[in-house]
Amino acid sequence: MPFFPSRVGARLFMALGAATLCCTFAQAQQPYKVLDHWKIGGTGGWDYLLADPAAHLLYITHGPRVEVLDTETGKPVAAIIGLKGTHGIALDADGKYGYISDGGSNDVLVFDRHSFKTVTTIPAGTNPDGIVFDPATKTVWAFNGRSNNVTVIDTATNQVVATLPVPGKPEFPVADGQGSVYDNIESTNQIVRFDARAKKQTAAWKLENCESPSGLALDKDHRQLFAVCDGKKMAVVDADSGKQLASPAIGDSPDAAGFSAKHRLAFSSNGEGTLTVVDAAHDFKVIEDLPTEKGARTMAYDSGKDRIYVVTAQLGPRPEPTAQAPRPRPAVVPDSFQVIVIGR
Repeated sequence: MPFFPSRVGARLFMALGAATLCCTFAQAQQPYKVLDHWKIGGTGGWDYLLADPAAHLLYITHGPRVEVLDTETGKPVAAIIGLKGTHGIALDADGKYGYISDGGSNDVLVFDRHSFKTVTTIPAGTNPDGIVFDPATKTVWAFNGRSNNVTVIDTATNQVVATLPVPGKPEFPVADGQGSVYDNIESTNQIVRFDARAKKQTAAWKLENCESPSGLALDKDHRQLFAVCDGKKMAVVDADSGKQLASPAIGDSPDAAGFSAKHRLAFSSNGEGTLTVVDAAHDFKVIEDLPTEKGARTMAYDSGKDRIYVVTAQLGPRPEPTAQAPRPRPAVVPDSFQVIVIGR
């Protein structure tokens, strides 16, 4: 016999469905908070970090080495050593190799992702900085901060296949997985786009109300770029047309960005000691400015755990400026380097 719910039952069913949707939305938008601190210690500065959700690992550039942490426990798994001045990490799609931009030696170091041992080093331009793997072409793009160009590496052979100019000082890159690579140009306030298959630049978009763009994130599904800038602004840009869609306010001194595809949230890690969370699904509204710690300006988003990792350390007094070092950085207090774990 067919079942026909009563009007009361139907209304109750609809109410329960609406409540479920409401709760799901509320859960997706609930505030982030600091969950833990993982002490690393050691000496020296740091730059980018990268989460590998499938392997439950976190890679952190730390002066002349890269720290590898287990994201289940926060404990160290390995350290990749023998470098001079690390900046960024890229991982291939096969789980075989990782790539480290070593600005101190003008090389890209290739390591085995199982043993964490060095496989080879590949000459790049001057001071390779931001680095990204493009899955469409299986190439690694290392953007060289002082020679204003990008070194393209074929991961099948670990050989350089192209060196392309960029119109200024490059910063952080992203790849859309369809054959386009994007990069912030800090010195000209632009985002450039490359065709990874043709290995040529196809666009350069001037950013409005955005000084010195550094960190960059991408919503691949909705084709939106998120560049974090000095002046406490994030530039939201259409990844196909270059049209600027919004400029939400963020914290001061950002250096990295991230994006949650599941929740459509963009993140900016800010050196003032905050993490800004922007709701990309609802008019790019800022929904949170979470206090972290001063100096925590680089980050990695872990999509498997819906966590953000930021790193910082205690800093000593800033030295007096000189002609050779007009913007000197304060020294890092030894053994104070740490990861701040953020989640919900």
